[in-house]
Amino acid sequence: MVNSVTILVINAGSSSHKACLYQFPDPQPLWQGLVDWTKEPGSAVITTKTALGKGEMLMPNTDRAGVLTAFLGTMWQGERAVIDRPEAITIVGHRVVHGGRAYQKPVLIDAQVKATIQEMIKFAPVHNPANLGGIELVEAILPGVPQVAVFDTAFHSQMPLKAKVYPIPYRYFEEGVYRYGFHGISHQYVAEQGAQFLKRDLADLKLITCHLGNGCSITAVSGGISVNTTMGFTPLAGVMMGTDRGILTQGFCFT
Repeated sequence: MVNSVTILVINAGSSSHKACLYQFPDPQPLWQGLVDWTKEPGSAVITTKTALGKGEMLMPNTDRAGVLTAFLGTMWQGERAVIDRPEAITIVGHRVVHGGRAYQKPVLIDAQVKATIQEMIKFAPVHNPANLGGIELVEAILPGVPQVAVFDTAFHSQMPLKAKVYPIPYRYFEEGVYRYGFHGISHQYVAEQGAQFLKRDLADLKLITCHLGNGCSITAVSGGISVNTTMGFTPLAGVMMGTDRGILTQGFCFT
């Protein structure tokens, strides 16, 4: 018999905060929620959904930590609670936008990982502070519960140098200025799902994956590995997006 594991997944962003609670092996979320910081001026809109129904409430957005504490608390408090106490959560996973050169795979969060996420704020000043804030909030609410960081840049870390390096003095590459790529978690998932849909081995496929939403990017995936992507040193490059005009980049191919 497979023992259930309760996993909280958090995507703490600058304009919204999304989260889902899973109780594996069931693949369907037990609880899912969204905090929208932009929908109502001066307020945070909290929306939650469980098998018991949907809920929505407004809170002043002046205290972001207080809003997020109330948001996560709906999992174990109120009429739509799905667990009896916060300690029922086994582990927490966070989407983190920028891991720089340091992280090419998911990593258990400790003081060094938080320091690196803090350092990468210089490369992702909008996203990494929110990601780090989500991690520190969970530390306060769920002390002792392990947390894992999954980096958007990690999937693109194996791109060949001809895709990474800009045609500028090489010393800038050595200082960390190169094509990082973003939305990697999404592109990796889409590639894996595409292979399942085609009933093919991902290692045998060459795919173009598209992340289309308020943020947009396109990636060439060969054998399950990102070989080129439209976003570069920052998320600004590539196709047009909800709040970014995009900077058109050269076409890319698999060879």
